[in-house]
Amino acid sequence: MALRVQSWRTLLFLGLCQVGLSGLATAADEKDPPKKIAIVGGGVGGSAAAYFLRQEFGPSVKIEVFESDTVGGRLATENVGGHDYESGGSIIHPLNLHMKHIVDRLGLSPRPEMPSKRAIFDGKELIYEESDWYIVNFIRMVWRYGLNFIRMPMWMENVLEKFMRIYQYQQFGYSFSSMEKLLHAMGGEDYIALVNRTLEETMLAEGFSQVFLNDIVMPITRFNYGQTVRLHGFVGAVAISSMDSGLWAVDGGNGKVCSGLLYHSKAELVQGRVTSISMKTRPSKPGSSANLYDVSYVSESGAAQSTYAIVIVATPLHQGLSDINFSGFSPPIPSHFPGQFHITVTTLVHGVLNVSYLGVMYKPEDFFVSDIFTTDNKASVIQSLQSIDPVQIPKGYSRPPASQKKVWKISSSVSVPQEELKKVFLSWDSVVEKRWLAYPSYTPPQRGTPPFILHNQLYYLNAIERAASSMEMSAISARNLALLAHHRWYQQTDKIDQEDLHIKLRSEL
Repeated sequence: MALRVQSWRTLLFLGLCQVGLSGLATAADEKDPPKKIAIVGGGVGGSAAAYFLRQEFGPSVKIEVFESDTVGGRLATENVGGHDYESGGSIIHPLNLHMKHIVDRLGLSPRPEMPSKRAIFDGKELIYEESDWYIVNFIRMVWRYGLNFIRMPMWMENVLEKFMRIYQYQQFGYSFSSMEKLLHAMGGEDYIALVNRTLEETMLAEGFSQVFLNDIVMPITRFNYGQTVRLHGFVGAVAISSMDSGLWAVDGGNGKVCSGLLYHSKAELVQGRVTSISMKTRPSKPGSSANLYDVSYVSESGAAQSTYAIVIVATPLHQGLSDINFSGFSPPIPSHFPGQFHITVTTLVHGVLNVSYLGVMYKPEDFFVSDIFTTDNKASVIQSLQSIDPVQIPKGYSRPPASQKKVWKISSSVSVPQEELKKVFLSWDSVVEKRWLAYPSYTPPQRGTPPFILHNQLYYLNAIERAASSMEMSAISARNLALLAHHRWYQQTDKIDQEDLHIKLRSEL
């Protein structure tokens, strides 16, 4: 299901990102830069925010990143049999231009690509198994689903072409004060409609059949977000884009991006849990005052507090994910925004797959399918099953067939019962389970969307997750907030919430 965007546009944006995303901000208009900036959260969003804030505000500002756990957040690995495997965010799209730029800037490398094959399991048998031959796959899909299969790449190309506008805006230094305004600038009313109705409603209105949605699209949304086609259309489109060719990951683990960004930005890591953020007013120049923010936190050394001119919250403000008290603000800032986060259970099993469980009749040594998607089958808790490779590929490594022990990654919304594991695997050496509040439950319409701006110079990066949760979406939000904080600090309002810029910028290019 190759999704193609005009090659000249892709190359242009790649070029723009590679030359820097750097310091588009003009020199400060009389106003001194902030002395200290705090970032709460050391995941990909927080570490990218440190990187982009350094670009915007220069070398003199002190940037401190608070992280109570391991740097990387939901980019994490687990050790199985002496090798590390991704247990969190695992893939990067070839058109994720911020991630491409960041990985290149940090001197990291893409992980060597391993051949992969996909299949769809309905609970009894494989209703689709990818062939090594593209033409065979094409004929199978067209025979079964007709024009649905041909039209989906065309529909996705239109969605992706609009998505690419955000890189153009950000390259020219434009920012947006809310998720809605950012989405509207990218795709107009079409994008607003995407987040306010289900993917199912959207695709049915575009002429796709219910059978195609159930057999093909539903397994994709379950694979990526553990949810059905009744999630909203924008995040559904993001999920479908993950079926493109050329997906990649960082050699050594995607989490290396976060530690590399903190090092490159010269940010200071504060190992502590932020408990509260409060506002204080101090006199600045004669007859004027400035709002500052006290950040209280608890570390191994005990309770402490520090004051900042700008604060970016880069951790989800949701029950079970953070518990920050905001005091002294009018109107009040909630500690938790409405909405639920979806529970994802990642289970890594080092064992031998029982191919008969999948209804496969041929020998296990001939079974090389690596990604098994599932339809909405009530008989099993398994949403997807993947054969995965170490984050650092050993020399001479090749992915073993199903007849040999290897690491399989199961995604589910609850723990996989022992009885089901015995059905799926003939034997295993180890089972490692990791529970995540991984991403929001994407139920449209979107109401009460959290703002980017919580207060004058207090920002919320993870508001972007209500549109979609991914490494690239976090990086886009980080870039947007770095620009937004800069423009609001220096009162450059002409760079905020401008519409139809893609038309103007196209002529400038």
